[in-house]
Amino acid sequence: MLQQYKNVLAPIDGSKATEPVLEKAIEVAKRNETHLDILNVLEVNQFSDSYGGAVSGDVIYRLVEDVQNRLETLKKQAEDAGVKDVDIHVRFGNPKPVISKEFPHDHGNELIVMGTTGLNAVERLMVGSVTNYVSRNADVDVLIVKVNNK
Repeated sequence: MLQQYKNVLAPIDGSKATEPVLEKAIEVAKRNETHLDILNVLEVNQFSDSYGGAVSGDVIYRLVEDVQNRLETLKKQAEDAGVKDVDIHVRFGNPKPVISKEFPHDHGNELIVMGTTGLNAVERLMVGSVTNYVSRNADVDVLIVKVNNK
């Protein structure tokens, strides 16, 4: 029996995985005639670590504005491709629990579509792959899109 998903989540991070993940999520949402949530999780710790703790509200505001604009573009791309019901979201926090548990719980997502990784090998070793974490800990199905790393 073919699985019917009513609510699909596509977490994106702005890496090269974004495009193939969005394409696959659009394909699944259209095939299931379902709702699509596009999510970007901003980890505030990464800014305070990178900038020595001197991250002003202004910097975060501009960052959120940039992310929001990028998400609006992705939403239009999904709508233009034929997805009738698309929402975009920006969340702050650790992407691992937000993507695997918190967001799907809050929004009733039944499928998470994500890329193999947005990190390079060293980053994966240091912080661990979000995709790996989500695939092991999510309460819903996870579709992992292979991203060409060439």
